[in-house]
Formats: sequence, C-alpha cells, structure tokens
Amino acid sequence: MFDQKRINDLPVHQAAPRSAAPALQGLLVADFTHFVAGPLATMTLADFGADVIKIEAPGRGDDFRHYPTVDPEIPAQGGAFLWSNRNKKSLTLDMKSEAGLAIAKDLIAQADVLVENFSSGVMERFGLDYEICAQLNPRLIYCSVSAYGREGPYADRLGFDPIAQAESGFISMNGYADRQGVRTGAAVMDVATAMTAANAILLALIARQRDGKGQHIEVALLDTAVLMTGFGAMQHLTMGYEPQRNGNTSPDTCPSGVFMSQDKPFYINCGNDKIYQRLFEQVLDRADLANDPVLSQRANRLKNREYLFEVMNEAFSKQPWSHWAPRLRSANVPHGQVKTLGEALASDEVRSRGLVTRIPHPVKGWVPNIGTPIRMSRTPAVMPTAAPALGADTKTILHDVLRYDDSRVTELRAAGAFGSMPAGADEAVAETVTP
Repeated sequence: MFDQKRINDLPVHQAAPRSAAPALQGLLVADFTHFVAGPLATMTLADFGADVIKIEAPGRGDDFRHYPTVDPEIPAQGGAFLWSNRNKKSLTLDMKSEAGLAIAKDLIAQADVLVENFSSGVMERFGLDYEICAQLNPRLIYCSVSAYGREGPYADRLGFDPIAQAESGFISMNGYADRQGVRTGAAVMDVATAMTAANAILLALIARQRDGKGQHIEVALLDTAVLMTGFGAMQHLTMGYEPQRNGNTSPDTCPSGVFMSQDKPFYINCGNDKIYQRLFEQVLDRADLANDPVLSQRANRLKNREYLFEVMNEAFSKQPWSHWAPRLRSANVPHGQVKTLGEALASDEVRSRGLVTRIPHPVKGWVPNIGTPIRMSRTPAVMPTAAPALGADTKTILHDVLRYDDSRVTELRAAGAFGSMPAGADEAVAETVTP
C-alpha cells in the first residue's frame, strides 16, 4: 500500500498563474511508448498542454505500470508509472486486430505527433512505419526512440539504460579505480534521451510551421549516452586521454569531493582558484594555505590532493554540519550535504522550488507528484493530473477525438478492437453502447 499519511503531508500542487494558453494547447500526440525514455518525452509535451493519448495493449498495458511500488488498490499504476505518465489519456487497442489497427490509423491521421519506442520492426509489422503514416498524414512528426537507431547493423539489438551506460564508456568513468566501473542508480540515459526526444519534436514542429511538412525523427539511447560522457569524449579524441575512475574526487579540480563533519557527509567543489582561497581563508581559517604560492594554483593542488584532504578532513571533523553549512554559504563555496533520496525530497531546497507535491487521484484520493523542471512565465505547465488507469479514457477518445457514434463503437468492439479490456475500460466502452 502507498504510505497515504506521508502523501497527505505533502503540499497540494498549486497551479502557476498564466497569461496565455498553454504552449502546446491543441497539439494531438499519438503515444505508442512504454517504459521510460518514450513516456517521459511525451509527458513533457503533456505537461505543457498537448493532448497525449497513450495507446496500450488490453489486459496488461505498459509493463512499466507494474514496476514497484504498486498499491493493490490501483494495481496497474505503480509509482514508476505515475512518475512518467501524468497528464495523459489511456486508450486500449488490440493492434493485432484489423479493427484495433483501423482505430490507430484514424488517430494517426489526426495527430500532430507520433512517438514510438518499440523494438525495431514492430511498427513496420503493424503497418505503421513512417512511410505509411506519412501517407495518412503528411504533416505528422514521427519520433522513433530506440537503443541503437532504426538503421544500420545494430538496429535489431535490444538495449536498456544500463546497456547504453556500458557501451558508451560511461560506466568506465564512474566508481573507484580499484574496482569495476559502476552504473548510476538512476536511469540517466533514459531521462536524457527523453529530454532529447522532446527537444527534437519541438524543433520539428517549428520546422513544420515554416513549410507545413512533417518528418521522421530518430533518437537513440547510445547516441545520447555518448553525449553524456561529457567533455571527456573530446579530451580523448584530441589527446588520447582515457578518463579514469576517480570516485568522488575530480580529475580537473581540487579540492573537490566528499568530506565528513562530526555528524554528516557533504560535498565541496572548488572549481577555480578563488573558491579555493575563500574556502581556506574564510571557512577553515587557514590564510597561510589560501595564499600559498604553490597551492593557490589549480594544477599544483591536483598534485597535492592527499595533503589538502588530510587538512580538510581533520578540520571538518571537529564541528557538526550545522556549524560548517552557514560558513560555506557565507564564503560562497559550492557545497551540499550528501543526502538520502528521502532527505532530498523533504529538504528545504526542494520544497522551496515546489517540486514535490500531491495531486488528486480518483481511487487513492491523493498521489505524490514530482514537478517539471521547466519554468515558463507566460505559459507554465498545466495543472497536473495523475497517470491514467489502463484504458480509462477509451470512451472519451472514441467519441470526442475520433467522433465515433455508438453503432461504430459497438461494431469495433465486436470485431475485437479492444481485446479483453480491463474492468474500468470495458465499462467505459460498454457505457457508450448500452441502451
């Protein structure tokens, strides 16, 4: 069960004031995505007013619905799914039936954007590859998200976030020198790929404003992962440098790393000489080291990291974090307490940004919400709605978007368009055809 008391303690999400319609109001998106990268991309569009219709298989839907944490009262709306699918509508279609495929094509014919992240070849087998969809709708922006791209010798390979981390060189750069590299705990390649896909879609929409034409967009996890290796990639290409695993220290700046006060760990990043000098003079009361002609230069500090860390660890261990935090802030030294995820979500910094709130849910009353990081003054994000139950919006979509009458819905249902639908969705369609 979700911890409803913890959720109820969260502030209620407040709508941001707006002076214009949502930025993407009127945009219709056919969402054929699942898991993380695709759904997060379409959620970004939905957050700013796009009408995103998530097409899912009857019965189980997106497998991500069932990732923990799952509440038995809403068994297909686990925490992971709620995180990546807010502000969307859910339509269940049996794409293996002619009737279900016909509905999908009707929707695509009206859509501005289609996003899919199936394995390569799946959309072609459905008869919904870009060439066919472009004939149905020449203005369609068709975005494919994959592991290795839709063309080339590796297009058939399956891949997930940690595989992209491994094959891009990203894992080799992270961790400690005396052991194997480590992946990140968060799915950073999925999240970055989602951001890239959303940007690509918006670029294609701007291009369409000029010439009225749609296009095929391709975003791959591997491509994004190579970008995510940062400037290390260019360092290697220019000088043959192979980034090493440095744990929590930095190969480029010093002192940077995790230190321990009497009670809490924290991170300091001295990105330049002036920050180093402020740290040692104003925080640690070591003007001698702050102005040392050798240590005041970045390159020399890298050579003397062990000595500087010994000095800092000894000093920091004498006082609690409550002593050091205000001194570091006053000296304008970049710093941050090393927090657990729970501590971070409950922190004053996160709360001050309004990032963690609660929003209404038709079954649970309230569910948590993690807000979009995008802030816009005239056209802010729409008031969030919780991720939908499987097929919950079937009735609305069939009637209001596709303009089907009751007899057409009855015909499609008899033809197996909706498969063996879950209870909520079945009732929604049945309600449209029951006398």
